[in-house]
Amino acid sequence: MAVPSFLARERIVARPGFNRWLIPPAALAVHLCIGQAYATSVYKVALVEHFDTSLTAIGIIFSIAIVMLGLSAALFGTWVDRNGPRAAMFTSAVFWVSGFLIGSLGIATEQLWLLYFGYGVLGGIGLGIGYISPVSTLIKWFPDRPGLATGMAIMGFGGGALIASPLSRQLMSFYDPSYVPTDTASVASGDAVAKLFLTLGLVYLLFMMFGAFLVRVPAADWKPEGFDPASVKKKALVTTENVSANNAIRTPQFWLLWTVLFCNVTAGIGILEQAAPMIQDFFRTGDGSLVAASAAAGFVGVLSLFNMAGRFVWSSTSDYLGRKPIYMVYLGVGIVLYLVLAILGSTATWIFVLTAAVIISFYGGGFATIPAYLRDLFGTYQVGAIHGRLLTAWAAAGVAGPLIINGVLDARGTPGQLVAGDYRPALFIMVGLLAVGFVANLLVKPVADKWHEPKKAVEDFTHEHHTPERSAAR
Repeated sequence: MAVPSFLARERIVARPGFNRWLIPPAALAVHLCIGQAYATSVYKVALVEHFDTSLTAIGIIFSIAIVMLGLSAALFGTWVDRNGPRAAMFTSAVFWVSGFLIGSLGIATEQLWLLYFGYGVLGGIGLGIGYISPVSTLIKWFPDRPGLATGMAIMGFGGGALIASPLSRQLMSFYDPSYVPTDTASVASGDAVAKLFLTLGLVYLLFMMFGAFLVRVPAADWKPEGFDPASVKKKALVTTENVSANNAIRTPQFWLLWTVLFCNVTAGIGILEQAAPMIQDFFRTGDGSLVAASAAAGFVGVLSLFNMAGRFVWSSTSDYLGRKPIYMVYLGVGIVLYLVLAILGSTATWIFVLTAAVIISFYGGGFATIPAYLRDLFGTYQVGAIHGRLLTAWAAAGVAGPLIINGVLDARGTPGQLVAGDYRPALFIMVGLLAVGFVANLLVKPVADKWHEPKKAVEDFTHEHHTPERSAAR
């Protein structure tokens, strides 16, 4: 599918002297906006009351968006690699913003299906394309520090909710004066949520367009000053060859990494999805809990901070330790931490909070490090498309994680009466999943030579797509 010339990759090849540190802000502009997806709990109860429906019916909106994220990232990954980051960011913005505008219309007219279609389907497509849009570009601008580069961008996705949550509360109180953001029992009106969606859509349009028009791709012969490409070849598991997206999914390495990501994300979602009630249940005394609702909300905020920080810190650390060793830490130490949480978590709040926070930092680190792991194994040729296909593991984990923990808890009792022991079966299942992921990571080896693309095909593609158009050079 052709794109308008002003979006084409050939029109955004950087001129000599371009500062590569302008690319992370461009990527952050997109990821901070689509990271709002983690802030849907802010208006969840308001939508339940507005539509007079169940939490499950409203929760489906988020599930649709995550499934569409995985599907669109897999389907459009090759298109993103072919047409470049500006076309991808622009398209992502159109879908993401359309999702908010149609969702706003659905809330205002009390048509729930419009919210499913708008925020869930269209917004989910914007999520998927936006998530993968800057990845391959960052890796090409930072061949010396790919973990740092992708960590900076994907940290934005984890931090989007930290901005969107308080902003949404303030906007809802502005549109509905009877809503008190600091009162956990206060619920905003549907009209306020509809206007919130409209406002967020317009704000995100501005920020995502800023990112789309700031981003550039490096010229074919560009490399960082002082960087020797030959030094990459000395590292274990790091290739200087390239594998196409179609061939990558035929290799065992792709499916081993799919398993690694699925296990790491499923385990992390198990805690994230139940964070607030979980800490209250672990310290329940009779009908009450030693942890107040406001403190539980604060705990969710702490987890968000560790989720965001883990994406940057652990991914950057992988540039020094190597991708395979860092996943051994995420999964191996993760097993120990889950056991500590299950056995000792209810003995002291500091043990519970600290253990859960480090687990969530590994969850975020796993997301941010996977693009660099793919680049090490499959090269830069179609790493964005390969990353997109691997994100189907995220979509699958988004369904499996909540199903596992909710299924166990439903079988053990009713919400409000659960205690720490009721969570142990689910936590032990997560330990088993992490062990599967640990073994899968151990089995990762370099990709066989038969899957490598001919060097001339890669060079022709690079020259064609990383050379400025004459009209653009004027």
